[in-house]
Amino acid sequence: MSETPAAAAPAPTPRRSFAALHHQGYRRYFITSALAMMGDSIEHVISYWIIFQKFHSPALGGFAILSHWLPFLFFGVLSGALADRYDPRRLVQIGMVLFALCSVAWGVLFLTDSLQMWHALVILTLHGMAGVFWGTPGQVLLYDMVGKDLLPSAVRLNSTSRVLGQLGGPAIGGIILIVFGPAHGILINVLSFLPLAFFLWKAPYGPKFQKVQRPPRPIRGLSEIVGTMKSIKGNRIIVSMILLASCSSAFVASGYQAQMPNFALDLGHGDAGFFYSMLLGANAVGALTAGFVLEATGLMLPRPITPFVLVILWCGVLICFALTSTYALAVGLMVVAGFLGLSYDSMNTTLVQLNAPTEIRGRVIGLYNMFSQGFRAFSGITIGVGGSFVGVHWSLAGSAAMLLIAASLLFYRIRPSLAAIGPTARVS
Repeated sequence: MSETPAAAAPAPTPRRSFAALHHQGYRRYFITSALAMMGDSIEHVISYWIIFQKFHSPALGGFAILSHWLPFLFFGVLSGALADRYDPRRLVQIGMVLFALCSVAWGVLFLTDSLQMWHALVILTLHGMAGVFWGTPGQVLLYDMVGKDLLPSAVRLNSTSRVLGQLGGPAIGGIILIVFGPAHGILINVLSFLPLAFFLWKAPYGPKFQKVQRPPRPIRGLSEIVGTMKSIKGNRIIVSMILLASCSSAFVASGYQAQMPNFALDLGHGDAGFFYSMLLGANAVGALTAGFVLEATGLMLPRPITPFVLVILWCGVLICFALTSTYALAVGLMVVAGFLGLSYDSMNTTLVQLNAPTEIRGRVIGLYNMFSQGFRAFSGITIGVGGSFVGVHWSLAGSAAMLLIAASLLFYRIRPSLAAIGPTARVS
């Protein structure tokens, strides 16, 4: 008896440059998210300037960093559980409202000249919580919006939009500060958060638009962390990406950016302002280049081993940057560091999202953000506090060297199990 020939497999869809931007809903999300991120940066520019002028408190500046990242450490998994149970659109909208309220509060206090230290502490804390409502639920919404095939492009473009906002925010914030003054300028900044909130009002994404409706899972508070860890302990890709992100955030993350004035000054320039901006700008240009080049060419598809290679290369570049005495070389190294940093971060996030079990996707992304975002607070210790003892050059070189060793050992330890999975990005 002859066998029935198997049906021909459908031809693979040709790869498109900037694929996610061809999705109308994501295109709107990309633009409105970039505006919101720009508003976040503008608020930092204006509020940090005023609290520096009023209080001259390094401790308050340190609190601003801690209040930005520690909420992810404490509430990352809980925000993911909320995104699993409730509509992530509404959670992101809550985040936008909180951001807007922070700008309003700053503006009123600036207008009335009644800002006190405790006001600043409360607003900075509220601002950090706003980021938690936006972070994990926004990533869950991303998967609902574009699906698995477009997710790598969407995550990479989302990282690029964040860099665009962070790059444009300080420039526009500086102009607003000069033209309108701090009080009116930060009140105008409220408009940055409204487009994303309005877009999500009736955007056809989220649980009720999914073809398969899942029963809501109860939220168990802090025990969600332990439960989520148990749920993914057999998933080698997710565990590997979380371990790598934990090391990267704790040792280096973006902690070196706060030390750029010292690097600019030590590289031989008495007036470090312009040269400081050049170094930060070079890092951002490298990240933007990565986003555009990788989207246009399709290079570096998400594979489990690639993030380890990117982190190891990133460490080598940062060590060279920390030890160079040539300003032009330092600028070039910052461009490369920005390129590698965005490439690694977007690929790590993509791999976690692709491999997260559907029913606990929010919790898994929240757990990843808990380590990848929350642990960034500790990079201020390894680089900043360490720099007060040995200088920022050696503290950055030492922190990058420790990350290099940790990433290499982790890579050596888990490479056989990752290689056994094969070249595909997803674990069945």
